[in-house]
Amino acid sequence: MRRRLLAAAVAVVGVGAAVVFTNFASAATDQVVTSTIQVTGVFDGAGQRFVGGGDLGDGGQDEGQDALFDLAAGATLKNVVIGSPAADGVHCAGSCTLSNVTWEDVGEDAATFRGTNATVVVDGGSAASADDKVFQDNRGAGGSVTIRNFAVSDFGKLYRSCGNCSTQAPRTTTITNVTATAPGGTLAGINVNLGDKVTLSGVTLVGDDISLCDLFEGNDTGDEPTKIGEGPDGTSCIAT
Repeated sequence: MRRRLLAAAVAVVGVGAAVVFTNFASAATDQVVTSTIQVTGVFDGAGQRFVGGGDLGDGGQDEGQDALFDLAAGATLKNVVIGSPAADGVHCAGSCTLSNVTWEDVGEDAATFRGTNATVVVDGGSAASADDKVFQDNRGAGGSVTIRNFAVSDFGKLYRSCGNCSTQAPRTTTITNVTATAPGGTLAGINVNLGDKVTLSGVTLVGDDISLCDLFEGNDTGDEPTKIGEGPDGTSCIAT
């Protein structure tokens, strides 16, 4: 009797699983992006996954790739999952908000920030498998970057203030309520000689060898910046 009941149960589970799988596959169909999506105003992805295709689909780490999403100044991107390949993720031309955006496998960078007097807010979401940087900050003078309520794992740098852009400026960043899981390099790379400042609070580090901040001597010549220190110094990198 037990054998007959078990066989019947397995048969029922098998049929149920097939039905569930079919429905899930339909609901989780990737949105393939073959040319950059231009965003003005608010783009709500409603939890859909977007992946690169065509020229955006090689999955490489080359500099200068196009983004999956290009946000105009003042735009918001929310409730989006960026899968693999991710190209160069998201570009912000000026002030922007990234709300509940998940990068499953970071491409060149997860997001790049540009513009002067640009205020950037990253609120919620996560990023994983970033060989180098998650957030690349190429902004000019003014504004700020805030990264909060975020999770990152298997990464090089969560945030990097450009160390060798042709136009440099002091950049201000706040990182709060972030959980970083090893392997990882540093939460913030900043240029102390250019007046950068990062403030960290409520940070949880899971695993070994993740630094809070790396201190660099930046330049505007395109040369590789020189690392000159590590850890909070009370001036350029402040941690509580």
